[in-house]
Amino acid sequence: MMRKSLLAMTLSLAAASAIAAGEHGGSHSATPDAKVDRTVQIEAGDMWFGPEELNITAGETIRFRVTNTGNLQHEFVIGDAEAQEAHREMMQAMGDSHGDGHDGHGGHDMAEGAHGGKMPSMTLAPGETTELIWTAPADVDTLVYACNIPGHYESGMFGEINLGG
Repeated sequence: MMRKSLLAMTLSLAAASAIAAGEHGGSHSATPDAKVDRTVQIEAGDMWFGPEELNITAGETIRFRVTNTGNLQHEFVIGDAEAQEAHREMMQAMGDSHGDGHDGHGGHDMAEGAHGGKMPSMTLAPGETTELIWTAPADVDTLVYACNIPGHYESGMFGEINLGG
């Protein structure tokens, strides 16, 4: 039930953010020279993220330390609901001839949504831990973090970032 209401909320969000960001195949640091305010641990299991919801203050610089404890490759992407949906559609259109969910995905430009053409993101192999440094924008209330490898979001791999503080 919580997932359904969260999905309804994320799908109803307007694309409204301008996010300083990294990209797949690029730097994992959206704000490389920023002072980190705190570190947030994220666990990516097979078809879930923990925690499912984060409360972050607008302007706060976060070091996300994401650990893939699952058996599948996953991605961690931050963006508004519209951008996440566009990215999922692109991922599905790319296909998956190698079975890893990221066939040819390594260096694409994530130009979806109204966020300056980039979404902070990283791809993680099973057992891998990676960090991403990101500063929360002040012009939105809610963003979504998700794994958009085909079938993963639909199975529950997403969470909400509340930027109210």
